[in-house]
Amino acid sequence: MKKVSLLVVLAAVLLGAPGQLSLLRGSENAAAAPAPAGKHWKYSTRFPAAENPISENGNWECGKTAGVDWADVATIGGHAYGLESGVTGYDDSTALLTGTWGPNQTAEATVFASHPTDKLWEEVELRLRSALSPHVATGYECLFSCRNSAAAYEDIVRWDGPLAKFTYLSHKVGAQYGVADGDVVKATIVGNLITVYKNGVVMAQVTDGTFAAGSPGVGFFLSGGKGTNRDYGFTTFSATDGE
Repeated sequence: MKKVSLLVVLAAVLLGAPGQLSLLRGSENAAAAPAPAGKHWKYSTRFPAAENPISENGNWECGKTAGVDWADVATIGGHAYGLESGVTGYDDSTALLTGTWGPNQTAEATVFASHPTDKLWEEVELRLRSALSPHVATGYECLFSCRNSAAAYEDIVRWDGPLAKFTYLSHKVGAQYGVADGDVVKATIVGNLITVYKNGVVMAQVTDGTFAAGSPGVGFFLSGGKGTNRDYGFTTFSATDGE
């Protein structure tokens, strides 16, 4: 941990009320130990490094590396993008934050999308209460299509374990549900309520109590063609847990 981060934490211990300490995990820091009971994680990054797969000093685990059947997420310095094939089905690129996160979570990201098209299925995804192990991926996926037409869509999906086993919890269609370059997307889960936002506006809500624990993260999906993975993704990402 950098000296400046240690000073922030020490100051919070001295000045904050019991149970209100926020433990910071920035992309410049080494992986931190799980937060003590009653404390909360915060993480933010602008993806400053070129990494394949993303690690940021051990703060991420990825779909291929940890889950085998899904794809990894890579960064090229300022952008995070997926490595999914585009032709082999539901091998979404997935990256989850490490550590032990509280159940109430918020994930937020800034979109980049350079060539929106209805000819492909290009999606950016926020993950909540998610987990990866060999051949198993669980949790909640909140996705937006990178389209600007009436064919745009936004979904909330529950991942149920094996590859291609998932359940749609919400499906919205219309131009207002697509994302463009610079849009900010956010997903929250509090108790059993999942809420998805675009640029501060609520786009969908649903309740589901299947998964009570897991990590926030990101994902990307491509179908219908190859070679456009770097045309869309995220330029920033942040996540928090707590009440």
